[in-house]
Amino acid sequence: MTGRTRRLLRGGLVALLVLALAGVVGVVVAFPAVAATTCPGCYGMVQLRPGVHVEPGLSSAEEQHVLEVVDSAERQVDGFFGGLASSPSFLACRTDACYSRIGGGGERGVAVLNRAVMLSPRGLDPVIATHELTHVELHTRLGGAAVPQWFDEGLAVLVSGDDRYLRADGDRCRVEPAGPLPSTLPEWLRAASADPQVYAQAACRVSRWAATNDVRALVAGLADGAPFPDIP
Repeated sequence: MTGRTRRLLRGGLVALLVLALAGVVGVVVAFPAVAATTCPGCYGMVQLRPGVHVEPGLSSAEEQHVLEVVDSAERQVDGFFGGLASSPSFLACRTDACYSRIGGGGERGVAVLNRAVMLSPRGLDPVIATHELTHVELHTRLGGAAVPQWFDEGLAVLVSGDDRYLRADGDRCRVEPAGPLPSTLPEWLRAASADPQVYAQAACRVSRWAATNDVRALVAGLADGAPFPDIP
């Protein structure tokens, strides 16, 4: 190998390393939630148990509460789907500063890339944790298949039993769907920011359909390539 060849190889290697580093930095800057769920410790989170990370400085009672919230969410989703196909990590924050640092916004909680659930101080609640875990479980089971956003959100409300948007029993609808519901994520975000009761409308439609249909069979069928049905 000549000196010139060695210099070219060395230069190419340096260029690749620079590009790789730039890519990592870009992800950290542009998508802190992705980076935080990949490396919670890099964002100051501490592990309570495998898969559960929290903001440091919590009391024993606060740590126990987080574990109870996670356990409750896992039991609820497991019970609905007949098992857990997903195993996301949980990142729980006691303060807004922590949640902002890991990439959170004004929401109570969020599912990140179907591999993690982030919970804000307002989301340290079994209902919110169950809602977000339902998103992860659904998309894990779907594989690459897609569902309308209203079904995704309505199902998460149904599984979590969120009484802000569903009644406890009987016909569980609180708000009748007012025409077509948002099918894409951008449409959903716009609608929900204008009227949070769109969650109740979606939950109404999903709960009524689920009362006489098998959600698990639907999801399995979609994963196998079946089309999404016409749900009135």
